[in-house]
Amino acid sequence: MIKRGRESLPVLLVDDESTVLESAEAVLQGAGIESIELFEGGTTVMERMRHGPVGAVVLDLFMPNLSGTELLPMLVSGYPHVPVIIITAAQDVDIAVRCMKEGAFDYLVKPIDDKRFSITIRHALEVRSLKTQVDTLKHYLITDDLRHAHSFSGIISQSRKFRALFQYAEAVAPSPEPILISGETGVGKEKFAEALHHLSGLPGRFVQLNVAGLDETLFSDTLFGHRKGAFTGAHQNREGLVAQAVDGTLFLDEIGDLSMASQVKLLRLIQEQRYYPLGSDVAKNSRVRIICATNQNLDRSMLANQFRADLYYRLSVHQIQIPPLRDHKEDIPLLVRHFLEEAATSMHKKAPIVPGELITLLKNHSFPGNVRELRAMIYNALAVHRSGPYLSMESFRELFQKRQAEGDQAGRMDLDSGQNSLRILEQFPTLRNAEAILIREALRRAGGNQGTAALLLGISRVALNRRLTRLSTQPHWREFLNQTLLHGESPDDGSEAW
Repeated sequence: MIKRGRESLPVLLVDDESTVLESAEAVLQGAGIESIELFEGGTTVMERMRHGPVGAVVLDLFMPNLSGTELLPMLVSGYPHVPVIIITAAQDVDIAVRCMKEGAFDYLVKPIDDKRFSITIRHALEVRSLKTQVDTLKHYLITDDLRHAHSFSGIISQSRKFRALFQYAEAVAPSPEPILISGETGVGKEKFAEALHHLSGLPGRFVQLNVAGLDETLFSDTLFGHRKGAFTGAHQNREGLVAQAVDGTLFLDEIGDLSMASQVKLLRLIQEQRYYPLGSDVAKNSRVRIICATNQNLDRSMLANQFRADLYYRLSVHQIQIPPLRDHKEDIPLLVRHFLEEAATSMHKKAPIVPGELITLLKNHSFPGNVRELRAMIYNALAVHRSGPYLSMESFRELFQKRQAEGDQAGRMDLDSGQNSLRILEQFPTLRNAEAILIREALRRAGGNQGTAALLLGISRVALNRRLTRLSTQPHWREFLNQTLLHGESPDDGSEAW
């Protein structure tokens, strides 16, 4: 047995003629499949199968000592998840069909077309990978296990939604197929891409590129590199990112902004796994795993003819949709503590205690900038914090008041344009009732904390107290206020801290 290549799931070529083995190996290497093991005869194949995972087996039917017809049922029964491709002569097609019924993945008739041979092997490897992913996902559904939690250490979450994403990431990370990560700005798409690279076990580098704003020429030069003299100013050869990420991961961010011409080039790179540096007519094999990310809706972009459908389906073999922070607000306390400790270390300060009022306030914010916005808030708050055991609320109050003023301005613009931005109930409420409804909802969201409720309403604490005093004359309001303020009020000094 001769072993070549570094990939974890090799292709086993089994034939009794060394010239056939070397020819088949050359074809596969030319197609970018480099992990290959050669077996001159079938006597040692089963022993090799017991020593580690295999991607696929290419098996000649007629060999001395142990023929392919004898070896096939042993492989199918012992390793049903490994595709076996039968090689046969034209007059043996009936035998090949019987082999298919016995569990062979496919068969090829000699003389074999090089392109069909490489496509068949690649298809078999894809099926093998998908079977592994399905088995892994079944395991997670049954056990709720997470095998490599340390790979996600850069993603701070205890949410069930994120645990499910972690499990899915573990299942698809070893696959050579592209992965599409989508989500709003600031949700952590780059962190997920880094985790996927770590989980893949690839020995190469993690190389990233933001493709937004790159024209066709710059995109080609950045990814594929150029040869000396390819264009004015090309004084020497330069390797592109595809070469720099060999046996590793190439992460392309903002893929939804890629120009149509560049989309064609990326599609060819993925389909053919070959590329041409600028100024060269010699193709180079691509040995990278591609991960893409976008904050756009690519389905909508396809309908608008702004994104190629064929590229989308190539990129989205595996998809990870990261939820916005407003959909996993249970992580806010954990994130606040993490960012506060991180900021304190970078600023050489002692991390103060987080007031309980702050967590309530943050959970009532929509976070259009997601985790990145929360991180900026915490860093800014610590930067202006001067003294005292509790983190100052002042910077947060100022920020939320500014946002509310912007919201009021947007509301006035809606009214000026004649748009109705408020859905009125079927029974039109009086102004007094509408005020009572808003105050009640603000207190509910604030957990009874009057300071936070006043901030949500855009009024002062004193103004809210006046309204509560007036409302307390109504019996049903008196009962509600007693219950809410008795169990939910947090003192302003931050003594009820998280």
